[in-house]
Amino acid sequence: MAEHTSSTITIEAAPADVMGVIADFDRYPEWTGEVKEAEVLAKDEQGRAEKVRLVLDAGAIKDDHTLAYTWTGDHEVSWTLVKSQMLRAIDGSYSLAPLGDSSRTEVTYRLTVDVKIPMLGMIKRKAEKVIIDRALAGLKKRVESVPRG
Repeated sequence: MAEHTSSTITIEAAPADVMGVIADFDRYPEWTGEVKEAEVLAKDEQGRAEKVRLVLDAGAIKDDHTLAYTWTGDHEVSWTLVKSQMLRAIDGSYSLAPLGDSSRTEVTYRLTVDVKIPMLGMIKRKAEKVIIDRALAGLKKRVESVPRG
């Protein structure tokens, strides 16, 4: 697989609050921008999404695809492509690291996308970077705006 693109952001919330937003696929259309529909197709024994269908409109990349999710403890989730109309592969992850007293979280998003249509590597990396930066900004805004008790 080609090299991945990654970016990191600090969110003013505990890791559990950040992961709570990441795991709430039904609300993705409210804050991600690119995800127009999200449907959880299967859950694991802990009730976390294992397979999710997403309708994506990210400008150059428009797709209806299904991803398989793997949860590693409470601080990492990764995904791989199950099926897609436009993508050959998509591998990504969110990794969370508590900062200080755990009221802040460092979130790293890694993404590798391989499309079925020919696309220069440089353009593909730029598209990945745009997707990552928008996702992290949206995640930060969503997490920090959700009231916590």
